[in-house]
Amino acid sequence: MRKILLPLFVSLGICASAQEKTDAPVVDTTKAWSIQAQNTLMLNQAAFSNWVGGGANNVGWLAGVNYNMTYEKGKDLWENIIILGYGQNNTKGVGTRKTQDVINLSTNYGREFAKNWYISGGASLQTQFAGGYEDGNNPDAKKLSNFMAPGYVNVGAGVTYRPNDNITMTLRPANARWTFVLDDDLQYAGNYGLKNDGDSSLFQFGFLGTAIYKLKIMENINLINTGSVFSNYIDHPERLVLSYSGVLNMKINKFISTNITLDLLYDHNQIRRTQLKQTLGVGFAYNFESGKKRSDNKDNQSWLKK
Repeated sequence: MRKILLPLFVSLGICASAQEKTDAPVVDTTKAWSIQAQNTLMLNQAAFSNWVGGGANNVGWLAGVNYNMTYEKGKDLWENIIILGYGQNNTKGVGTRKTQDVINLSTNYGREFAKNWYISGGASLQTQFAGGYEDGNNPDAKKLSNFMAPGYVNVGAGVTYRPNDNITMTLRPANARWTFVLDDDLQYAGNYGLKNDGDSSLFQFGFLGTAIYKLKIMENINLINTGSVFSNYIDHPERLVLSYSGVLNMKINKFISTNITLDLLYDHNQIRRTQLKQTLGVGFAYNFESGKKRSDNKDNQSWLKK
C-alpha cells in the first residue's frame, strides 16, 4: 500500500506546485510615465564659383527639440509638451538672418469622467528667443517682435477627449489669455492689441479649443497636425485667433531624417492678414521613447501598427 501511496502523493504535490505557478498574478509592465522625444539638427549649404546662372554662397542651420511627457494611471491623465526651435541662415552679401524661432510650452491635467473624456485644466506659453525684424534678422530694420514681445500665456479649464495617443482635443469654455509685450520699443497702442502707449500686457477671457492629430502615412513617414482657435468674450468675439501647424517627418535611417513644416496664423491684433511660414530641412535626428503608454494597449491602436 505504501508503494502505491508514495508516488500518488508526489504526483499530487507536483500538480499543486504547477497550479500555483499557473495562477501567479501577471505583472503589469505598463509604466505610468512615458516620454516621446525628437532632437534635430538640420543643415543646408550652397556654394558658387564662376556660375553663369548666378547665386550667393550661403550656409544655414536649424536646431530643435520636441518632447511629449505623459502620465497615465487609473483615471488620471497629465500631458506635458516642450517645443523649442531656432535657426539661422548666412548669405554672402546679405548677412545672417533668422529662419526659425519658437518657444512653446504646455501642460494639461485631466480626470476621466466617461470613456476617453476628462475634466481638465492647463496652461501654456508661446513666445520666441530673439528679436524679429522686417528684414529677416537685420537689426537696422524696423523691429517687429522680441522675447516675450509678444508672449502669450493661457490658463483655462474645460474637457479633454483622448481616445488614443494619436488624437487629443481640448475644449476650454473658460480660458484666460494674457498677451505680454515686455520690450519698451514695442509698447505702443495697437501693437498686439495694447490699449495705451506704455502698456506691457493685454488681458482677454474667452473660449480656447486645441487639437492634435498624429497620422502614420506609411513606414517611417509621419504627419503631426496641430490646430487651435480662440474667441475673446470681452471684445469682438467674432475676431477669431486661428492657427495651424503641420510637421511631416520622413525618417531615412536611425539618425538621418527630412522635415517639412507648415505654419499658418491669423491674429487680428498682430496683422490683418494670414501669416505663413514653411521650412524644409535634411539633417540629424535622434528620437527616443521611454515607457509604454497605457493607450498603446487599446484596441483602436491596432490600425497604426499594420
